Amino acid sequence: MSRHRKSRGPVSVRAHWLVLCAVLFAVAFALTVQGYLHHLAGIGNDAAPAAGSTSGVPASVSKGGPVIDARGGSIRTVGPPERTLALTFDDGPDAAWTPRILDVLKKHHVHATFFVVGTAAVDHPDLVRRIVADGHEIGVHTLTHADLGRSPDWRQKLEVQGAQQIIMGLTGQAASLLRPPFSSGNNEVTDPAWASIRAAADEGYLTVLTTQDSEDWKRPGVGSIERNLAPTGNRGQVLLMHDGGGDRGQTVAALDSLLSRLDRQGYDVTTVGDAIGVSSTRQATPAEQASGAAFIWGIRLSEWLVVAISWALVASGFVTVVRAVLVMGAAVRHCRATRRQRLAGSAAGGTAITEPVTVIVPAYNESAGIEAAVRSIAASTHPVEIVVVDDGSTDGTADLVEALNLPGVTLIRKENGGKPSALNEGLYAASHDLVVMVDGDTVFEPDTVRALIQPFADPRVGAVSGNTKVANRGGILGAWQHIEYVVGFNLDRRLFDVAECMPTVPGAVGGFRRDALVRVGGVSDETLAEDTDLTMSLCRDGWRVVYQDDARAWTEAPATLGALWKQRYRWCYGTLQAMWKHRGAVVQGGQAGKLGRRGLGYLLVLQVLLPLFAPVVDVFAVYGLFFLDPMRIAVLWLVFLVVQLLMAAYAFRLDRERLGPLWTLPLQQFVYRQLMYLVVIQSVVTALAGVHLRWHRMERYGSLRVPPVSRKQA
Repeated sequence: MSRHRKSRGPVSVRAHWLVLCAVLFAVAFALTVQGYLHHLAGIGNDAAPAAGSTSGVPASVSKGGPVIDARGGSIRTVGPPERTLALTFDDGPDAAWTPRILDVLKKHHVHATFFVVGTAAVDHPDLVRRIVADGHEIGVHTLTHADLGRSPDWRQKLEVQGAQQIIMGLTGQAASLLRPPFSSGNNEVTDPAWASIRAAADEGYLTVLTTQDSEDWKRPGVGSIERNLAPTGNRGQVLLMHDGGGDRGQTVAALDSLLSRLDRQGYDVTTVGDAIGVSSTRQATPAEQASGAAFIWGIRLSEWLVVAISWALVASGFVTVVRAVLVMGAAVRHCRATRRQRLAGSAAGGTAITEPVTVIVPAYNESAGIEAAVRSIAASTHPVEIVVVDDGSTDGTADLVEALNLPGVTLIRKENGGKPSALNEGLYAASHDLVVMVDGDTVFEPDTVRALIQPFADPRVGAVSGNTKVANRGGILGAWQHIEYVVGFNLDRRLFDVAECMPTVPGAVGGFRRDALVRVGGVSDETLAEDTDLTMSLCRDGWRVVYQDDARAWTEAPATLGALWKQRYRWCYGTLQAMWKHRGAVVQGGQAGKLGRRGLGYLLVLQVLLPLFAPVVDVFAVYGLFFLDPMRIAVLWLVFLVVQLLMAAYAFRLDRERLGPLWTLPLQQFVYRQLMYLVVIQSVVTALAGVHLRWHRMERYGSLRVPPVSRKQA
């Protein structure tokens, strides 16, 4: 039912969409950073790539020394002098092995060059600082251990400069030595690798290759590592070992033995810079240090954000599973209890409620469907008094009702004051103790009223929720809403009934004790969800509110996305208002406490917090497709979909509905679900901003007909 309500402030809220976009962009950026840093490259196998063309590599490089200086356009190469060994380590730092290697070097009073990987340095900043503090030399081994020769220009710059930023941020020094990952000796430099060396030289880097590779990454044994590094003759060498990328236990043992032997043989073991006589580092400027620190913090923040999202996903998955178990279990219990009650009632033969009922129909511009609504109620098998309250309609709604000239129908004309005022007017005119409220866009089945009021045989029951069905369920949007209604009414409402915390008796079909309504002051106009507000008031007054599945009412659902948005926006905003209004129920006892701690808690988690987190889930799913295992992501999504399908199929079975519309459920995940959580986001922001939303009137389509009652439903 729709009404006009004056807006008490600005309605347009646009800034929150900018905030949402900014949040999603930040999350997407953080995920992209983490995906790039941890999933596009790896450390471990340090074998040189397969041989390629070397036609473009100058002979002075392929046959020159291991240290290449191509800065300024000229090409110079150099190696350590005779009987001088430049000891280098790649792929660190590593929390387990780098400290042990540093201890061995300290034991032998030897300094070495450590080519650090940027991501590893961020993970172990204290080790990077210890390397420098112990007098060792530090060099760049790229940001993620990427193959520079196979990377595009943009990635080459990011890999080299990103690692440099981290070094400057952690140590205050800028390194000039670079070792490309997967590199080896001069004779194995390919054309792409040479191009990357030239590009690095343009940024001021000396490239350091190797002359003797320990191949310790293969873990061939301590003896093999020592033999691979054993110098022959007096020629100076650049020795390659690894302090990261895997188990380096053999490296540590071989290093200790090797340094002892080299010392006995009179070799000078030192850093690359000292071996070739250059200063390999300089003091970074304050601006460079600040830039490096910001770069590091950006990476750490992205890591923390991804960890937080991961835990939130685990929590949301857990909540989703718990919800599925709860609603399915509650539905089974509710069905059994309902079946027992009906059998007991039939056996008793005299417990059925037979007293007449007043049906109140508030109507504002309902000319498209008011005739069908009133005729369907008048055809009820239970004795009814119908009170139609025309709330200042301008489309002839009242005239249509009057022209029907149906017995037992009273028409009240009043100025437009909103749906709550119309309901209160009808309540004042009601002649009976039991009252049914129905929207003017809804039709009843002949037995709806009789079924709806039977729970009032229990004097503790103050209100009864009926089962609202979508009449215009054709098309994919209609099918989606049909699924939502069936699942919501046949699972969630059964749970609320079993838990005694029903938050809403829908305006389309609800039964009430008149004295209960009078005790809570009638229908309030303080929220846009007057039905939810009223139901919560009844719960807080100590009344039980239950669900009657066979009290079916058929209503029109929005036929366009725009109309759906307006309807759900009002519903969600009004529900938030009602939750806030009745927040005190959380600390109350009895029925009020059950509503507060169970009902409001359920709404807060399932209908507010999870939808607010849903956009991040979607962004994370895209992240998983690109950076994680796409098959695993697909399987997880399929499991989630299967759970939803099983729940929906069970709800359809309870409601005796055909399963055909469920084929649209997978598509629902890509449009309808996003629309619903965007509605929640806008509603929450609107509420927090203090904006008073006006009542959105839904367009009527005139499609209401009382569907034929099938044998299964009869």
